[in-house]
Amino acid sequence: NLDFETAHEVGPGEIVKITAEGMEQIRPANKKMQVCSFLWVYYGFPTSTYEGKNVEEARFSNGFNLAKTDDVEVDCCSGIPDSGTGMAMGYAAGKGVPYQRCIAKYTPTWPRSFTPSNQSMRSLVAKMKLIPNKAMLKGKRVLFCDDSIVRGTQLRDNVKVLFDQAGLKECHMRIACPPLVYGCPFINFTSSKSDMELITRRIIEKFEGDANKNLEKYATTGSPEYQRMVDEIANQLGLTTLKFNTIEQLVEAIGLPKCQVCTHCFDGSSAYTLNEFADED
Repeated sequence: NLDFETAHEVGPGEIVKITAEGMEQIRPANKKMQVCSFLWVYYGFPTSTYEGKNVEEARFSNGFNLAKTDDVEVDCCSGIPDSGTGMAMGYAAGKGVPYQRCIAKYTPTWPRSFTPSNQSMRSLVAKMKLIPNKAMLKGKRVLFCDDSIVRGTQLRDNVKVLFDQAGLKECHMRIACPPLVYGCPFINFTSSKSDMELITRRIIEKFEGDANKNLEKYATTGSPEYQRMVDEIANQLGLTTLKFNTIEQLVEAIGLPKCQVCTHCFDGSSAYTLNEFADED
């Protein structure tokens, strides 16, 4: 709200210097580009736009498209605030069910509850931050939309509260992205940088005896291994049903070519390395 206007969008690897006289390009943009898909799934602010693709529009489309392929019967749809809200509004529109704020966010807490390094602190922040509205939950079949499942600890605790304290009848969870099977080599989703903090890896280790075995099969939507993993996640979290978005639907919602979107954490596809970018110089 400062009346700024976009003058230039900084490209991949580009370096610019801003002065009182204007802008000076220090390093030109690379020809190759892979934008982190998590910008649209989680990190991005709703009004932010990356490479011409608005975050909230992508989240709405994500939910709308997912609803068209989902046959579950629910009374209403709700988002896990904040990053699940746009997807839930899209899902409600696509499904033709009411969108309701079944969970409200108490804002004077940590802005991102998955970011504290200590698990007990993460759980405390999550408990303080998300307040269920019992009047809209009791006896209802509610479908919730959320951005992702990393460790699963917060979601498990929240689901238990919805059933035990709010009287929820059914809890259906829809996730904006595919399961996180591979650790990110750049930003990392966990403070310890250990893939074993991912709920998917812990389940794979439980099934296979080795957390690194058959990862490609578990990451392939629709495979027997994938479905077994998803069913186990739902069981551990106490969900009535659980579905993840597909890479294809996510990329379609973002609106960029697949080659320009990094999906490594979902499918293990090769991400460009810093050396590959440097080779362009």
